[in-house]
Amino acid sequence: MAFATVWNYCVPLTIVTVAWLLNTAHCQAVQAENVTVLEGGTAQISCRLQNYDGSIVVIQNPRRQTLFFNGTRALKDDRFQMVLFTQRLVRITLTNVSVSDEGGYFCQLYTDSTHHQVATLSVLVPPETPTVEVKQEAVEGGEAELTCVSPRSKPAATLRWMRKGREIAGVVSLQDNGKTFSVSSTIRIPVERKDDGAALSCEAFHPALNGQKRIRHYRLDVYFAPTVRIVPPAGILREGDSLTLTCSVTGNPLPRNTQWSKINDTLPERAEISGTTLQISRLSQSHNGTYLCQAQNDYGRAADHYTLLVYDPGAVVETHSAVPYAVIGGVLALLVFTVICVLIVTIWCSVRQKGSYLTHEASGLDEHGEVQEAFLNGNDASQGKKEYLL
Repeated sequence: MAFATVWNYCVPLTIVTVAWLLNTAHCQAVQAENVTVLEGGTAQISCRLQNYDGSIVVIQNPRRQTLFFNGTRALKDDRFQMVLFTQRLVRITLTNVSVSDEGGYFCQLYTDSTHHQVATLSVLVPPETPTVEVKQEAVEGGEAELTCVSPRSKPAATLRWMRKGREIAGVVSLQDNGKTFSVSSTIRIPVERKDDGAALSCEAFHPALNGQKRIRHYRLDVYFAPTVRIVPPAGILREGDSLTLTCSVTGNPLPRNTQWSKINDTLPERAEISGTTLQISRLSQSHNGTYLCQAQNDYGRAADHYTLLVYDPGAVVETHSAVPYAVIGGVLALLVFTVICVLIVTIWCSVRQKGSYLTHEASGLDEHGEVQEAFLNGNDASQGKKEYLL
């Protein structure tokens, strides 16, 4: 607590040294302590006395109304209570403090003349959790304008917008309401469809919160036109089968109704619509055609279509492989490449073997006659041939 200046109030001094010393021993002092308290709390207002000799002590409020006169209540306000009156300390309490109680409380000591000290009471008003006001609706491709408001605090609260751990700079406005302040922070941010549901927060900081903060969480509500997609059935449909088409719709706001129709025709009599689903039982080729699903909200319209083709029960229908053409082409290219490589290796080996044979044939040309003669003479031709071939 802060202490006000100490005042010493003494009886008149004589020119006699002994008398001066005697009077100094009986010198009185009063000291007041400044107080800071939260609104709604309890304040303790203290007046400290030194060398008190029983003189009159009076405590007054900022309007100079006497609260207590030597420990006796003078003002009928039960919020004020005398809790201590001793030779050294006079203390009163004030409960349920409001900003109107702020100001200087007088500790008066009546000796030969009236003197006083002032205990200043300061009241802090912490902010409530701020509120978020939508100044401009967030529409896809546009901007959202949001204002965070802290309507009452003292001193003025500090506001901060946050998104994904990063601060968003806002335009701050401060209004003085007399004893308290109103603070607002406005941001404008561009929005797309993907921003719908994005989390933001407004944080309020204040000395009375002791390092804590009041946080208001907010989720962006981005409006956008609907999208429509028909979920087709799997496989081939034949006469007698049933058809179920589901219309998948998104949008903000979500369209309340979806509309099914058949292009250039009316829906079959056996068609049943339930929510976003269209069902047709016992299909026939008369049901062939293009079916349309449409949806609309305040920001646009969208549609999707499905072409129905019903086959005879005994018809042979060529089905398309589910394997992508790119995969098939890649496999074929790999096979062709492999075959070419095998052919190249085969030809290369064949040419090399032929060249080796011709070399051996040329080197054994001189001995050919002897081999032929041995054969004609009935000698072991196989032995000779094996020898020369090797």
